Amino acid sequence: MTAATAEPAVEPHHARNILLVFAGLIVTMLLASLDQTIFSTALPTIVGDLHGVDQMSWVITIYILASTIMLPVYGKLGDLIGRKGIFIGAISIFILGSIIGGWAQDMPWLIAGRAVQGLGGGGLMILSQAIIADVVPARERGKYMGIMGGVFAISSVAGPLLGGYFTDVIGWRWGLWMNIPLGILAIVAAVAFLHLPAHPRREVKLDVFGIALLALASTGIVLVSTWGGHDAPNGYAWDSPQIIGLIAGTAIAAIAFVFVELRVAEPVMPMHLFRKLNFNLMTAAGLAIGVAMFGTLAYIPTYLQMVTGANATQSGLLMIPMMGTVLVSSIISGALVSRTGRYKWAPISGTLVTAAGMVLLSTMTPALPVWLMCVYLGVMGLGLGLCMQIFVLVVQNTFPASQVGVATATNNYFRQIGASLGAAVVGSLFTTRLLSLLSDRMPAAAGGTTGGANSLTPELVRDLPATIRTIIIGAYNDALTPIFLVILPLVLIATVLVCFLREDPLKKTIDRSDVAAASLEIDGADSVALATGSLAVVGDRGESAS
Repeated sequence: MTAATAEPAVEPHHARNILLVFAGLIVTMLLASLDQTIFSTALPTIVGDLHGVDQMSWVITIYILASTIMLPVYGKLGDLIGRKGIFIGAISIFILGSIIGGWAQDMPWLIAGRAVQGLGGGGLMILSQAIIADVVPARERGKYMGIMGGVFAISSVAGPLLGGYFTDVIGWRWGLWMNIPLGILAIVAAVAFLHLPAHPRREVKLDVFGIALLALASTGIVLVSTWGGHDAPNGYAWDSPQIIGLIAGTAIAAIAFVFVELRVAEPVMPMHLFRKLNFNLMTAAGLAIGVAMFGTLAYIPTYLQMVTGANATQSGLLMIPMMGTVLVSSIISGALVSRTGRYKWAPISGTLVTAAGMVLLSTMTPALPVWLMCVYLGVMGLGLGLCMQIFVLVVQNTFPASQVGVATATNNYFRQIGASLGAAVVGSLFTTRLLSLLSDRMPAAAGGTTGGANSLTPELVRDLPATIRTIIIGAYNDALTPIFLVILPLVLIATVLVCFLREDPLKKTIDRSDVAAASLEIDGADSVALATGSLAVVGDRGESAS
């Protein structure tokens, strides 16, 4: 067999259909990513309306937890029974959660709606990435993955801005209700334009025990990272019985999960994925970058409000340089990878530039011009855009089509865990340092003016006497900026890891021979097409290769 025929041939993709499918995927990814941040500026109003200040954190935490747990489940189900039906189902669940939350009359009702949203939202993110692998070969996929990376950049800024707008103008419930028409549009696009290959019909053996243990371990990680290092009623000390018990329970669940996954027929997170060097490198690097990225994003807006005097909306606008550089670098790097087939340079340069951005952020002072702070954020965004989506592309290129879903989901799962840990660790360090600095620097007589360290708000600080305001601003600066240097080693570790990346050629075709071998019930014409790899992945099933 010649080299030219060593890989299965694939029909040329119909450009118009791919663009229509891609537009639908972008809408669904935007929905899922927006809902992680849209309530950050609306929470004070929401908890006031629903009388639940003590349950505030759960509005965001429950969505992240539910979506994280579901990532591997959707990835595995998509590989087993096909992605189109699961994708439409995930959108439908997401819409249902939006309806439940939109009509909420109290906090438990809203939290339940957000939980249902998260159950669907995990599928929107992971299935969108996996479907692109179904319809576009790896060599062409970079440009699409680059745009998908830009979606997350947009949502990180657009979410808080939209939340603030809805709250101030038409009501916070529209942050949920807007998902209904957009979700229906995404379903229509999927039904009309998403034509995926025939999938083998076989018995599905769902890994129930594995899913349950994964849910327990994931819940433990999120709860430890959310509650640890905070005072009651919002959390517990790191050495409290509650946190120690949670850590022990999480470790037991994780060990039991690995034990189960090594023995079940269809594991939700197959352990054989971890035998691939490139997968391990990209997953570990993604987790490290996730810690750095979300640890920064979680507290920079608060820093900007306190130090520069910006309000909530203005602090969101000051994040636009970071969003812009992520968007531009993600799209350009993706296009270059598609054009040249070379990709190792992107994660190496991306992690190095991200590290440079962390160093710059650590040098910020209250006297630094706001425009220069924006430049520093832009440098970090430039690095993140260069590397984040390349991680996913490398993972997908490492495995055959039948395993792309579960491999992508596992990679995203660990990045999401990194995001939770990053926000929690930075938050714990920041809060501890801030309270200590305020206690040391604040005059005793200032307590009656400020209402105490736990009662400081940007509005209150802006109206304080200049001497007290300077002390508070200095404490916020000195509490946060050194933490960027604490996170820096993680980014440098990610740089070292990606240097060991093996730059395997990006596949120019979508090899479905492994799927064909597993199929016993597909009709003859489709069986021949699958066996030769010539089944069209997008477009009408009746089209033939020229």
